[in-house]
Amino acid sequence: MIRAVIVDVDDTLCLTQAASFALENEVLAELGRPPMPRHVHLSTWGEPLLDAMPTRSPGLDLPRFSALYRRALKRHIADGRLDVIPPENLRALDEFVRHGRAVFLLTSRTEDEVRHMLAADHVLAERVGGIYHAGNTRFRKPDPRAFDELLATTGIPPRHCVYVGDSPGDALAAGGAGLHFVGCLQSGVRKPADFDSRYVDAFIDAFSDIVGVVQQLDQFTTDAGPVADDQVAQQAG
Repeated sequence: MIRAVIVDVDDTLCLTQAASFALENEVLAELGRPPMPRHVHLSTWGEPLLDAMPTRSPGLDLPRFSALYRRALKRHIADGRLDVIPPENLRALDEFVRHGRAVFLLTSRTEDEVRHMLAADHVLAERVGGIYHAGNTRFRKPDPRAFDELLATTGIPPRHCVYVGDSPGDALAAGGAGLHFVGCLQSGVRKPADFDSRYVDAFIDAFSDIVGVVQQLDQFTTDAGPVADDQVAQQAG
């Protein structure tokens, strides 16, 4: 059966592209720079922030931007403008925990960008067994080795894990590591045609749909590895 459900953060567990776009433009305005167009932000969405910003705002002073961004990030989180996890998504995580499945987060965010999620009083504290991020993993997606630390720590075979993410790079990383992958299309940023179908077991239109898909994956996961993934994709739509 599927023993671990591993979840991406941005535009998977919570919708963040639009909120991040507004946040980054707010910081650019503080620096006296023009706003970035949304299509530029979308074209680099999924890249580590400081890797993407030279494309989003050419000539940007990255150290100054980084310092102002950290302060703005705290404001947006405190104001409930970023990283708001919908109740139905929390219920989905609760369903996994109730049925004995381990839940983890794996993201390319830095430790600073997930620090609030690591707090003991955060809504994820009793639901998530660990958060793997750029501060405690050696490799970033789409490198399949992004899962190395999680798999080594938990001892759960990849074939008994499913990764839920929103990007083609998420699918490549999961598929390369031998995990099941489910693509979440809720943000509307990406379409099924953007993904390499070889690495996708199913697509979901809303994160909360993942509960039913994982139940289906149970039927096609054996000790010998995943089988009949195309049947799962057909059933999940």
